[in-house]
Amino acid sequence: MKMEQIMKPAAAAYLERIAYEGPVDGSAEMLALLQQAHLLAVPYENLDILNGVPLSLDPERLWDKIVLRRRGGYCFELNAMFSWLLQELGFSVTNLVARFWRDETLLPPKRRHHVLKVEAEGRSYLCDVGVGGSVPRRPLLLEDGLVQEQGEEAYRLDRDAAFGWFLSERKKGEWGRVYSFTEEPQLADDYLFASYWCQYAPDSPFRTEAKLAICTPEGRNTGVGREIRLFRNGSVTVLAPSTQAEYDEALAAHFGIVIATRDEDNG
Repeated sequence: MKMEQIMKPAAAAYLERIAYEGPVDGSAEMLALLQQAHLLAVPYENLDILNGVPLSLDPERLWDKIVLRRRGGYCFELNAMFSWLLQELGFSVTNLVARFWRDETLLPPKRRHHVLKVEAEGRSYLCDVGVGGSVPRRPLLLEDGLVQEQGEEAYRLDRDAAFGWFLSERKKGEWGRVYSFTEEPQLADDYLFASYWCQYAPDSPFRTEAKLAICTPEGRNTGVGREIRLFRNGSVTVLAPSTQAEYDEALAAHFGIVIATRDEDNG
């Protein structure tokens, strides 16, 4: 039976958006392939915040932005939509909130990150398609102390008495914290406060400069400010567009972002 005969139209459209052509069987491998496909197709980006476009966590507004207009977003947008997709496909999903520790100077940091706990084949996995920069491409088994290697990258989840679980990443032989989270389920409205802070607080890191990221088969593309970096098989190419037109071309070429209605979005 063809996928479109199994899926509801909305879920099928989302799978087309992320170019998913894998199995539809509710397996752990399906979950992993879905996360990989999402990270390869939907960029992490905060351009609406920088352009003064108010964000909405309403599912219909997110659908319009991410699926129809083929834009990206940040964690509260991306993981909200990925959670919806997984549930439409029959997975059991618990929405969680995390403290983001990577590159933080204030400790403990604010709880400003949306993550997912997903059940597949009787086991629990951490899923996340809303992190800029390096990120696990496949779900991580929620098992204490287990080192989980993904290509040249390695991740580990450790239980903590104060903060629940810590996700750590290994870089140059050293382990560093990415974020922590507890398993207390979150409702949709629970994310409104943190998302509002990210959009409007003077000290929010999302208000200072562009933050972009998308995985590629050979590595990943990232953007900070007007500088774009293309990571390919251990090497990096740095681009510095000098005009708005060049920057818009780079957004389209390297992140799939086309803001054709820039003026309308701001109006």
